Amino acid sequence: MIKISPSEITPEHMFLSRRKLMAAAGTLAMGTALAACGGGGASSAEPAPEGVAAPSTVITDLPEALAHAEAYASQTTDELGGALNRYEQITNYNNFYEFSMEKEAVAPLSKDFTLLPWNIEITGMVNKPQTISYEDILKNFLQEERIYRLRCVEGWSMVIPWVGFPVGDLLKLVEPTAEAKFVQFTTIVRPEEMPGQQGRSFIEYPYIEGLRLDEAMNPLAIFATGMYGKPLVPANGAPFRLIVPWKYGFKSGKSIVKIELTDTMPVSTWMKAASNEYGFYGNVNPAVSHPRWSQSTERRIGENGRRDTLPFNGYADEVAYLYEGMDLQENF
Repeated sequence: MIKISPSEITPEHMFLSRRKLMAAAGTLAMGTALAACGGGGASSAEPAPEGVAAPSTVITDLPEALAHAEAYASQTTDELGGALNRYEQITNYNNFYEFSMEKEAVAPLSKDFTLLPWNIEITGMVNKPQTISYEDILKNFLQEERIYRLRCVEGWSMVIPWVGFPVGDLLKLVEPTAEAKFVQFTTIVRPEEMPGQQGRSFIEYPYIEGLRLDEAMNPLAIFATGMYGKPLVPANGAPFRLIVPWKYGFKSGKSIVKIELTDTMPVSTWMKAASNEYGFYGNVNPAVSHPRWSQSTERRIGENGRRDTLPFNGYADEVAYLYEGMDLQENF
């Protein structure tokens, strides 16, 4: 069984409002949140909400902690008033082909996936290449709650209260060189635990995604370590995944083990598998249809009917400047 020492345990249920630091006053399951290293700025955590008591016992076994921790988010809607999807919905409806092509099959097939030890190699065009452990990520980067919309290219969406920290904080730590223009993210290959990686598949593994460096440095892009105040479960990309909320969900790689900075645009997994359907950017754009699906509307999981899709998934004010002068029809 996977063990986390008591010194690395902090409460899951004491996360504060969106973009606020989570409190570090108790003893359950997410890992100690200390001052950010490298480019991450330090802030003081606010007091825990009244009426929230620290647990009476310390759970040092991660699967047991996942089973016992209360799903908690500081708010019930996103900034547009969209209701958060329930924890059970988010953790049981997933595209994660490494386990299964059936969304509802991912959770049961991934429940025994080994989460620790976990290391992330950061290499390429950086002055300070290094390998950092998941435990060190939790110790050295302040974790925040970010309530984001997730829009799948298949036409469905969710509202999810992630827990994580800006991608830029980690990249500043390794000091990208002047030549670095892109960031490539590589996910784990472990066929003995991932049935979808066994035998023939129409996509190649490891799963690879990429961003321009300026996209990765945008404050909205985060690495997620938790969700709903709990550690990520394997079905959602535990223990370390990318979240880029203005892009379709396939751009947010799960279970990342390597980050490489380069001067060459990465060829992503879906670009390689279906170049006529997927290109590099994958920005949410209701005006441009996928060759097989319209993108003008979406089905919010848990709701009846469909709703209009927003340009850049509703985050245009924060990210549209990144694409000035580009043809926004070129999504795929």
